[in-house]
Amino acid sequence: MRTPIITREGYKQLKKELDHLWRVERPEITEKVTWAASLGDRSENADYKENKRKLREIDRRVRYLTKQIEKVQVVDYSPQQEGKVFFGAWVSIEDEDGEKKELRIVGYDEIFFGVKEYISIDSPMARSLLKKEVDDEVLVKAPEGDHVWFINEIRYQK
Repeated sequence: MRTPIITREGYKQLKKELDHLWRVERPEITEKVTWAASLGDRSENADYKENKRKLREIDRRVRYLTKQIEKVQVVDYSPQQEGKVFFGAWVSIEDEDGEKKELRIVGYDEIFFGVKEYISIDSPMARSLLKKEVDDEVLVKAPEGDHVWFINEIRYQK
């Protein structure tokens, strides 16, 4: 089960995608389907078939986004979070070998925005980091094995 929370930025991104699909892409594809259908025999009409497929994909994504936007709870920054790792935090970590990572703990839908530093609140790494402070040692239990990290910095977008 996914935790149904999202950052304010993530919520805006989902709304923006939904708006674009509904107001721009769907009308364009619908117009193409109508045009292709007017050409006659649909069984051998590649334009018709391809654009109908695209329309189904858009409608599926619109349904998903609509449901998600209704059920997720936006979690904004709060000054009480300072000093500890909570949802929305940017965390700089380092392991014993000196490997460094910069991560942000976000909602599930946000990890698909193409920002490689985003990790889901439900990931083993995020679960291990929650409520920890700078200089804490964190043991992350993951399917590929346990790994120890040290927290160097915690910050929030305000």
